Amino acid sequence: MAKTANINVRIDPETKLSAEKLFSSFGITLTDAINIFLRKSIMEGGLPFEMKQPRYNAETEAAMLEARAIMGGQVQAKSYSSAQALFEELDAEMDGEQC
Repeated sequence: MAKTANINVRIDPETKLSAEKLFSSFGITLTDAINIFLRKSIMEGGLPFEMKQPRYNAETEAAMLEARAIMGGQVQAKSYSSAQALFEELDAEMDGEQC
């Protein structure tokens, strides 16, 4: 058997579980996936994918900030008594934008 070296990586448990589920669907382990990543990085001479910051328009950025605030409990999410009430509000917003 070939010699191996250990690498200790700290990662949140949810990310680890999601990665293990993903890679097991390909029939490989998390260790296999890490080895593939490292070998591909060596072949490429760097990261095997392009790294860049995502760019969103102002409306999308605002929606993402609002979603984070709702998830963090800083903002109360809107609720509707029915789908009809939701659609009526959406229609009213659309009418207001077309003015």
